[in-house]
Amino acid sequence: MKARIAIGVAGALLLAACGGREPLQPAQGEGMPVTPAMAQSQPTTDDLLEPTTQQRPERVDELLRRSQEREDDPFDLPPPG
Repeated sequence: MKARIAIGVAGALLLAACGGREPLQPAQGEGMPVTPAMAQSQPTTDDLLEPTTQQRPERVDELLRRSQEREDDPFDLPPPG
């Protein structure tokens, strides 16, 4: 039973290690995407693969550590009428 687990783990490690090690290139006969209008230079493949802050925004979680009373809000008025 332990031998099967060891073989399974070894096989998983071998499969995980067989990824490509070459830098990415455009497909045969294709070129890089057009340079953006305001860019100073042509972006590389690494630049294109790096997510922007709009694609992966930072989380802003303000966790309350203890309950706190709210301060009075002078603009929190009842509806008119």
